[in-house]
Amino acid sequence: MFHGNGLVANRFRQAWRRGLCALVLLFAAAAASSTARAQARNPLIWADVPDPSVLRVGDTYYMSSTTMHLSPGLPIMRSKDLVNWELVSYAYDTLGDGDDLSLKNGKSAYGRGSWASSLRLHDGTFYATTFSATTGRTHVYTTKDIEHGPWKATAFRPSLHDHSLFFEDDGRVFMTTGAGNIRLVELTPDVSGIKPGGVDQVIIKNAGAIAGANGGLPAEGSQIYKVKGKYYIFLITWPRGGMRTELVFRSDTLTGPYEGRVALKDRGIAQGGIFDTPDGRWYAMLFRDSGAVGRIPYLLPVKWEDGWPVFGTDGKAPNTLDLPAPASNIPAVVASDEFDRPAGARPLPLVWQWNHNPVNEDWSLSERPGFLRIKTGRVTKGLLDAPNTLTQRTFGPECSGAAALDVSGMKDGDVAGLAALQKNYGFVGVKRAAGANTLVMVNAGTGTPAEVASVPLSQPTVHLKIGMDFRERADQARFYYSLDGKQWQSIGDVVKMRYTIPHFMGYRFGLFHYATEQAGGVVDFDYFRVGDKSDVPNPG
Repeated sequence: MFHGNGLVANRFRQAWRRGLCALVLLFAAAAASSTARAQARNPLIWADVPDPSVLRVGDTYYMSSTTMHLSPGLPIMRSKDLVNWELVSYAYDTLGDGDDLSLKNGKSAYGRGSWASSLRLHDGTFYATTFSATTGRTHVYTTKDIEHGPWKATAFRPSLHDHSLFFEDDGRVFMTTGAGNIRLVELTPDVSGIKPGGVDQVIIKNAGAIAGANGGLPAEGSQIYKVKGKYYIFLITWPRGGMRTELVFRSDTLTGPYEGRVALKDRGIAQGGIFDTPDGRWYAMLFRDSGAVGRIPYLLPVKWEDGWPVFGTDGKAPNTLDLPAPASNIPAVVASDEFDRPAGARPLPLVWQWNHNPVNEDWSLSERPGFLRIKTGRVTKGLLDAPNTLTQRTFGPECSGAAALDVSGMKDGDVAGLAALQKNYGFVGVKRAAGANTLVMVNAGTGTPAEVASVPLSQPTVHLKIGMDFRERADQARFYYSLDGKQWQSIGDVVKMRYTIPHFMGYRFGLFHYATEQAGGVVDFDYFRVGDKSDVPNPG
């Protein structure tokens, strides 16, 4: 055909080439679009990781954060690329053993426990420090191996609020601390206490004044660094009627005088510090209040101009980062768990934390292999007083958590299930009364718990699920159950989740079992599974 008509063949070849070029351009555009979609985005981790302190060691980054009344506490996260962060350690198993940290005698440590931490490396030793109004102490944890420990604990009075640990070039050790007026306090060389006769002075007076914070939240959350011979202190403040704002102060000497300016005023993103990369770039890790999911970290590029760090892009925290996208929509600070443990494995993955101190004799992964067993060791009033509630973070923009449990060992007055845990909680679970089990949904969204739905349960096992929607701060939780793990039914109503200061923490998934009449009941959890969707599709 083509040989019989050269003109036709030539025109066909030209059209074919034009089509091929168009196809190549189409694929190139698709590839470019795919590359754009593959970029990392802020928030860096859409989960409750407040008060970040970041440390770089070679090509590895470590970050500590606040977990307050949870145990273990003072988490250490690791990343190689600034985008994918995983938990590698905790500085402590329990902060203390008082009634408030153990949910005993009507006391609790909700919203307290340990607060903002400082993470440092000095002469081959890692330091993770924090403070606690609950214990009234400043806590110092040290190790030679930040990922595997062991950690050595030291504590001293007083509790130095929102401190930042600093090692001077001459070997002296200090902390910056305080709210409003920022103090410099000298410590002993072994960081075991305040140095008698050492420096103890205010180095920045009324630090929030440069942002107009006469009223509102005074400047606090200090992080101190020395960069090219100058001293930099970063703070957060919240002027009345304004937003959370990041401040920076600098000085040629440690004791001042310091001059300051606003470092960032954008969407309330503030509190944290700066660090560099092996190739010389600089970043800041800050957080943003984001409703019921909690306080979530943002990563900002930093440039230096005239000796000042300049945060973000055109004064804003960028939504897109010049870094590869994360490996999964589900952050590595949460994970599913089938509760199967090979011999010698860690009892619980690091993603799990107990609500307050655990009662170790009342939970087990070995009494019934393949299950998490939670026993009731004492009678309590309700969920917020219950020991051994095992928790994980929730995450955005939407998520789900599901669990299966065997309730055949429950006693009258027992309640067990899956909770969206905060002060204004909600849960779906099983209640046993007069020898019979009932599926219930409890809504404490108004601050007062109310049983809003119940369904008789005639079988010993049940599957439970909670879907959470944090998109556009919807902050809604919906509750479901299934008798076979396949077909799901909605139960109860929607909980409007609210971040409350008494708990000072984003909502958590919680596996719980508590007794209201008698101790000794047993519930076995078969699995816990997370997903990145809030709805519950049914097969077919």
